[in-house]
Amino acid sequence: MKFRTEVNIAESDQKIEIEDKIFSIGSCFASEMSDLFKQGQLQTVNNPFGTLFNPFSISNSIKKLHDSAFYREEELITFDDKFISLDHHSGFDTRFIHQTLEKINLKIVEGNQFLQDSNWVIITYGTSFIYQFKPKETLVANCHKIPQKFFDKRFLTHQALTDSIYDTILNLKDICRDDLQILFTVSPVRHTKDGMIENQLSKSKLITAIHEVISKIENCHYLPVYEILMDDLRDYRFYKEDMIHPNSQAVNYIFEKFGNAYFSDETKDFIKENFKINKALEHRSEDEKDPKYIEFREKLNQRIEIQQKKAKHKIF
Repeated sequence: MKFRTEVNIAESDQKIEIEDKIFSIGSCFASEMSDLFKQGQLQTVNNPFGTLFNPFSISNSIKKLHDSAFYREEELITFDDKFISLDHHSGFDTRFIHQTLEKINLKIVEGNQFLQDSNWVIITYGTSFIYQFKPKETLVANCHKIPQKFFDKRFLTHQALTDSIYDTILNLKDICRDDLQILFTVSPVRHTKDGMIENQLSKSKLITAIHEVISKIENCHYLPVYEILMDDLRDYRFYKEDMIHPNSQAVNYIFEKFGNAYFSDETKDFIKENFKINKALEHRSEDEKDPKYIEFREKLNQRIEIQQKKAKHKIF
């Protein structure tokens, strides 16, 4: 007797190896997945523009990274005594224009260099809604808590969605390695402030647009992350207290399903042991000269050395 509808991720012919580089961009769920890659000691870069949600803004950021296009003073605005880029997350905001530009442009360099060697790109879309900043008549990635009266909100048209996805793929295929694999996902985080009906419509538009575009292009795949949470884990025990964001149990479950489909056997073993080492590294002793604690640390260092021999890049 079955008590749930399990959603599986199709096994990939192409596997993620220990030395592969994984670039991720998009919603906060992309960041959670990237954090697990980092814990597993894989090479990853996530969201050089900060958290992004809509396909237009993600396409714009990939284009900027592809071109290594630095931002200039005239592209920033000021609000609440801070210099702001409406293409970026608020984490880039500072009180000094040169500091904001430095933070932004350093990430462009980092993202451009990493993309050139990337084997995998994971893109997580969150919404089909977009905001237009009325004073400049420009579409924005983040409103930075600027009053709502300065923005117009609307759905991206189906054509705008498919064009953004297609342009993203073209720029990635141009800058990344020839064997690049691009994985598209839709964030399971519901944007309840848009309204429940509107959120469902927004997600549906994303899923439809993704499938339309990638059906015609090689090495592009859809990961059913949204479907796993909605249909497989459809119980509020898999959510945080806000009843919107998936909790760590849900994220780990999805990561495990993803790993079973996309990690090579060597990568699975590598990540599993690194997770255990990370957990052990959290252990602290009030007496660091305690012989038992010293022995514990020595054995842990030996495990790290064994893992390091499996990787060419520096771990831990």
